[in-house]
Amino acid sequence: MAKPTTYATPICIGLSIVAAIGLIIGLKTTNPLWIAFFLLPTVIYEIYRTEGNSTRWSSLMLLAVLILEIIFIIFKINYDLGAYLGQSGTYVGGQFVPLGDIKVLAPALLAVLSLILFTRTAGIYTKWLSVIIIIASFGLIFTLSQTAFSDLLRQTIQNAFYYI
Repeated sequence: MAKPTTYATPICIGLSIVAAIGLIIGLKTTNPLWIAFFLLPTVIYEIYRTEGNSTRWSSLMLLAVLILEIIFIIFKINYDLGAYLGQSGTYVGGQFVPLGDIKVLAPALLAVLSLILFTRTAGIYTKWLSVIIIIASFGLIFTLSQTAFSDLLRQTIQNAFYYI
């Protein structure tokens, strides 16, 4: 059953502002924790808005990955997944995700899961929330590793031109 949309527009505007504030503070202080904390309400509302099986799964995974990311940042957990698996990257949801430090991989996974939500949902508000999460994910990656950010941005642009 479709969720009510009476207050969805003001809620999405508010969540956009909250995420933008977290993004600005996080980029100014180079502290990704601000971005992650200010993104939590958007992810929680995304879970509420999704209805289909694959989109519900994707939104729940967003929350799990974001909570893990917060834990990785707070406890300064560094683990090079690429070296452990002996791979430079892997495909998740049809998108190539470079492997490396697990703290950088988590926001890349957030972006991919949000992209899945954006493409598989018909709801305008779910798409709106997905865009907020994608932008914040790139902000997280930038504050964690500018090298990984440029690599992921290059990869995203190449994939975008591939699908055009």
